[in-house]
Amino acid sequence: MDYVPYAVPFFLLAILIELAYGIIKKNNTYRLNDAISSLFMGSLRSANKLIIISFGGYIFYFIETHNDLWRMDASSPLVWIFAFIVYDFFYYWFHRVSHERQLFWASHVAHHQSEDYNLSTALRQTGTGAFVTWVFFIPVFLIGVPSYVFVSVASINLIYQFWVHSEHIPKLGWYEKFFVTASNHRVHHAQNENYIDKNYGGVFIIWDRMFGTYKEEEDHEAPIYGIRGSINTFNPIWANLHIYVKMLKDIWYAQSWKEKFFVPFAKTGWQPSTLSIPADKDEFNRVTFKKYNPEVPTKIKIYAFFQFFILSLVGLLLLESGKLNYGQLWVTVSMMAFTMYCTSLWLDGKEGFALEITRLIISLALSIYAYLEMNITVVAMSLMIYSIVNVIALPWINKPQAMPEAKSY
Repeated sequence: MDYVPYAVPFFLLAILIELAYGIIKKNNTYRLNDAISSLFMGSLRSANKLIIISFGGYIFYFIETHNDLWRMDASSPLVWIFAFIVYDFFYYWFHRVSHERQLFWASHVAHHQSEDYNLSTALRQTGTGAFVTWVFFIPVFLIGVPSYVFVSVASINLIYQFWVHSEHIPKLGWYEKFFVTASNHRVHHAQNENYIDKNYGGVFIIWDRMFGTYKEEEDHEAPIYGIRGSINTFNPIWANLHIYVKMLKDIWYAQSWKEKFFVPFAKTGWQPSTLSIPADKDEFNRVTFKKYNPEVPTKIKIYAFFQFFILSLVGLLLLESGKLNYGQLWVTVSMMAFTMYCTSLWLDGKEGFALEITRLIISLALSIYAYLEMNITVVAMSLMIYSIVNVIALPWINKPQAMPEAKSY
């Protein structure tokens, strides 16, 4: 059983509590633009799960239904404990390889792009992970862990990881020696030279201690969050695809066939020596680093939050309702992604009026289709009202306004 959907309301409540706590303590770790970007990517990941059939899930299902396989007893508490520990062991290796090899980093990088560190960062998830993650958990399937137990412990593992994405939680003494905590996970999200590519455990930090990847957070060196080679955009589509695009460019411009083949499997950051174009450079400097933070009017931030709120309702009330067929799911998720992309243009301080008009015309057309062809009156009317509200707000949003200089952090 997947427990994550049941935990989402508590995740959102915890985010609000952390935000309020930070404001009261005068140590707010949230920026609306970055938080909205993270929440968009979490919503996109959840929506994608409905339309992208997991290769691993299909393979495991095919094998299990066409063969008389021995399975452990799911009613035994010992089996659940064993499965929980074994899952976290293989999660460690999945997580480590996802940092150390380009093909897997291309999927995982989305989770690390936020230059803030708060509970919304935990929800910043990849939209392409379903294609590669399953490979690492084949041994769990082969040793006889029942599918029901596997899915359950995997979701519990993911839920545990939520709370460690916070700057407000200090070191926890003896607990740090055995379990992943906010302190040692802050190290994991940092791009400092001393911290980068450390602390891969999901629940247990003992794997990092055993395999030499553990690093304690140092009091004299604050973590600098984000990725080297910042993408400098809040666009969730580009956030999911930019490493794939970089790999394709390296393959295309490499003059050696051996290097072309090696690109996806090389260490993260490696580039061919035979490129016909200049290679990318790692220009990270912890002293001069500044967060990407284009200054935009408050009305843009309000508009962006409104889009997130509506997309959350769409995901909760429509996508999970089971009333849409596969084609309609594709259309709905595609419109959600298009909405996120258009909103990211506003948050990036770019001109988004033309695309926004296009998006709203499509929304109106879909509302008419939903009413005439699908006979879903509630959805049709809701979509039409949403589109009209956006059309009314658009001139106000697009009105030029003198902006102060962008802040640096």
